[in-house]
Amino acid sequence: NVQSFGVPVVVAINHFTSDTTAEIKAIAAACKSVGVEAHVCRHWADGGAGATELAAAVVKLAGKPSRFKPIYKDELSLEAKIDCIAKKIYHAERVEISTTACDQIANFEAMGYGKLTVCMAKTQYSFSANPAFLGAPTGHVVPVREVRLSAGAGFVVVICGDIMTMPGLPRSPSAELISLNDAGFIEGLF
Repeated sequence: NVQSFGVPVVVAINHFTSDTTAEIKAIAAACKSVGVEAHVCRHWADGGAGATELAAAVVKLAGKPSRFKPIYKDELSLEAKIDCIAKKIYHAERVEISTTACDQIANFEAMGYGKLTVCMAKTQYSFSANPAFLGAPTGHVVPVREVRLSAGAGFVVVICGDIMTMPGLPRSPSAELISLNDAGFIEGLF
């Protein structure tokens, strides 16, 4: 999918202690089969040193020319952009847009926001909108239940399936309580 945008690709294998050598080799082999380097990263355990190999690969790729091309033209309707992403990236058979979402799309386009980029929000477990369809299934239906405008950011968010979006932060987020003490240790974490 990333290669379809015409940019160089490198894969970071986020290593966990429970990962087996066979799993790592399988990921690396799958990447190699499509001409992509994969690097095991242990930054969670080793800090920056655990990701230096990946960093070097990213620097190397950053120096190569890119032929970036979006998968859809800005001039397409929001519905056509949604359909394009669902079919080209998620390998869906079709999209089902709820009446509410159709009305929202029509309203956004009438207000002049039809040329904005589309951001799809769905389960992270699958290319489908169904978390039970693990991995990259094909031929599924992507249900669109709502579309939200993020005019300042320059995109619309398409809510697919039964997903809860991140709630807003309280007036005083917990992050405001995190600090370093005199000994250089972090305080205020959960």
